[in-house]
Amino acid sequence: MLKTAFWISFLFITYTYAGYPFILFLLARFFQMKVHRATPDDPPSVSIIIAAKNEETNIRKRLENLLAQDYPSGKMEIIVISDGSSDSTGTIVNEYVGTWPPGDPENSTILLITHTENRGKPAALNAGLEIATGDVIVFTDARQEFESNAISELIANFGDPGVGAVSGELMFRKDGDTAIRAEMGLYWNYEKWIRKTESRIHSVAGATGGIYAARRSLVEALPEPVILDDVMVPMRAVLKGYRTVFESRAIAWDTVSKDLAQEKKRKVRTLLGNYQLIQLMPELLTPGKNPIFFQFVSHKFMRLLVPFFLIMMSLSAAMTGEGPYIIFFLATVAFAVFPLFEKRLSSVPLAGKIASVSRAFFSLNYFALLAFLRFIRPGKEDIW
Repeated sequence: MLKTAFWISFLFITYTYAGYPFILFLLARFFQMKVHRATPDDPPSVSIIIAAKNEETNIRKRLENLLAQDYPSGKMEIIVISDGSSDSTGTIVNEYVGTWPPGDPENSTILLITHTENRGKPAALNAGLEIATGDVIVFTDARQEFESNAISELIANFGDPGVGAVSGELMFRKDGDTAIRAEMGLYWNYEKWIRKTESRIHSVAGATGGIYAARRSLVEALPEPVILDDVMVPMRAVLKGYRTVFESRAIAWDTVSKDLAQEKKRKVRTLLGNYQLIQLMPELLTPGKNPIFFQFVSHKFMRLLVPFFLIMMSLSAAMTGEGPYIIFFLATVAFAVFPLFEKRLSSVPLAGKIASVSRAFFSLNYFALLAFLRFIRPGKEDIW
């Protein structure tokens, strides 16, 4: 029984992190679905929606960045929702209202919605959607910076009538010293490869929150408790028979988390959002209803379960009392604690990379466990 539990756990974890990517690799070589990109003479109108709370340090730079896009200014509107901000976010945005396009204040394409009380990001996005006039909705946050062609590259994918949503690519800049640069790079490169490959086969199971777009006709109001709008919006499009594709030429820049504590907060909230999304959209786990059931389960759902299988694998190996399993258990413990001795072992070849992989693997699974505990905990979750 213990050996069976060990091997089931071992195979589950191996499939989730290595087997699934390998299957994606094979599928992408033989079963690709191309996107018929097009740049129309009359491009679709675009509404860019930014939900902001206390973003006075970022919002001016964000607006200037968007106004510098190479997309036709007459086809682009920017809607900022200041959601209970207690700083000067709204004041700064108001400076731009009526100034764009130049000389036409009555038809300003920079709009501000102010919520005097914090209602949460979903409510803020819904408020923006209510007044959005664009054929395509572009979702982004206040802290990112787009490359000048980012919106044009996103929109080109909608030249394919089968595409319902498009995810851009998030790149990271180092902002001062950070203790998690290496791990973030390893994890994010791995994650982006999976997303790109899923897109080549059919659809990516979610989008990059800082830069994604969807046809307005497919975007419905969000349930106000939802955490992951960047997964719900694209997956709603997929469930309606459209594709959600990954566009690596549409680039947004962000900064790496300053430390593990900040990254923990981000990741726990994201993983909690996956639990919540499955609760809100059970059809995602129904093969007949979800066209990318295989990708969604392998990419999103199974990762949530890895920490439980990791615990079961370790305990069953230790409890067998047999040499090979005990050795495996001790090796797992050594791998887990290896990052604690990274500085002392820095002169040993490959030690740094091994420590980074170890820290990334165990940190992410620890965060997934915390997300589960938060999910089953009674009480209201943070809405920002």
